[in-house]
Amino acid sequence: MLRTIVLAAGSLLIATSGASAQVNPSDLKWGAAPPAFPAGAQMAVLSGDPAKPGIFAVRLKMPAGYKIPAHNHPTDEFVTVISGDFSLGMGDKLDATRAAALQAGGFAAAPAGMNHYALSTSGAIVQIIAQGPFAMTYVNPADDPRRAAK
Repeated sequence: MLRTIVLAAGSLLIATSGASAQVNPSDLKWGAAPPAFPAGAQMAVLSGDPAKPGIFAVRLKMPAGYKIPAHNHPTDEFVTVISGDFSLGMGDKLDATRAAALQAGGFAAAPAGMNHYALSTSGAIVQIIAQGPFAMTYVNPADDPRRAAK
């Protein structure tokens, strides 16, 4: 059974508002990533609102050893590595040996509905651009962080 999680706007801190966004790293307002993500990550919204229809851009800051189990999204997801090490793999189960290791400046795209997973050995910041409302469906419901919290 798959479980879909929609990110709530109240879970994120908005760094900008309006149709135009100019954001320097020092302007970012980091907060705990929504509960759809494994504990430990922080998120900042650069543009848009992930909980509403439309394009949005966020940054996700992951600590060392961070892993996001296999999941998919109802829309395409575009990820750019800002700093640190970030590995992304396609498939139904997290397998670090099969993930593509990306460095700062690296880019990956995960088409809508494609199962994928991510991890960072030493920590990373990635930028994610996608179409809202953003949702995550974990391949294995036991991997769902919201389920583990209950």
